[in-house]
Amino acid sequence: MSANILVIAEHDGAELYPGTLNTVAAAGEIAARHDGGGGAGEIHILLVGENLGEIAKSCAKAAGVTKILVVDDAKFAHPGAEDVAAQISAALGGGAYSHALAPASTFGKAVIPYAAALLDRQAISDISEVSEADTFVRPIYAGNAMETVKSLESPVLLTVRTTAFEPAAQDGNAAVENAAAAEPPVRVKFIEHALSSSERPELTSARVVVSGGRGMQNGENFAMLEKLADKLGGAVGASRAAVDAGFVPNEYQVGQTGKVVAPDLYLAVGISGAIQHLAGMKDSKCIVAINNDEEAPIFQVADYSWCEDLFTAVPALQGELEK
Repeated sequence: MSANILVIAEHDGAELYPGTLNTVAAAGEIAARHDGGGGAGEIHILLVGENLGEIAKSCAKAAGVTKILVVDDAKFAHPGAEDVAAQISAALGGGAYSHALAPASTFGKAVIPYAAALLDRQAISDISEVSEADTFVRPIYAGNAMETVKSLESPVLLTVRTTAFEPAAQDGNAAVENAAAAEPPVRVKFIEHALSSSERPELTSARVVVSGGRGMQNGENFAMLEKLADKLGGAVGASRAAVDAGFVPNEYQVGQTGKVVAPDLYLAVGISGAIQHLAGMKDSKCIVAINNDEEAPIFQVADYSWCEDLFTAVPALQGELEK
């Protein structure tokens, strides 16, 4: 029987991160290509934390998943990369799994390389396509080229570009089992969470994203975009130039060194379109760009381009939406 595939669930202690479902979909594609298309074993989800009952129920609904392994312990109330990586290493150590996958988020980028180091394996990051069970496509050079890589090791540890895979349906009914906790190395201690709160959707899962760049001139002018985003029921993003200039916090940043988004609508305002920014949003379903420079690179990827001063265009757009 072929080995199983393990998906590492990301959560905040209260809710499951939506990108976990996209990662399950990627696991399904690997399973379909396992053994020359004969199919792999089962897809399991590993969930680490404390008081995980409701999150485990959410995981159990993921289509294609047969088992949820829950490591529920008070010492994992605020699990760090060391904690989760230790559980991954323990799960994979016995040879029961051929692959382990996590979203290519801050979470996944921390735990998968750590677990790979513990297992003396090579992690493969940010896959956007599954060619074979051991062969994957990933973007390089800020998304300007695609690289095909083949793993010669087992288990294979991967992070998944969630925007490249549709989320798994939620009509499953997986079994939920408690799993023994592995002892993580005691190298760090949780002190506190400093989280920003917002009533807007989370940036990476929002259906609409309104982003501003250096052309916004200052942080106060982002109020225009916040008002527009609220009207559209969307999130607010920014280019690295706007973040580096101190206009908005770094959690707004979209791009190669920020967050990767693929909303139904991406509205780029005062963003020139550097390749580092395009790498984080070019998979959006519809891109609308507002810029007063007709040579701006952003217009090359935009579905709709509006060459206009943003301080004229945004109020005009807001006015039409108010009607």
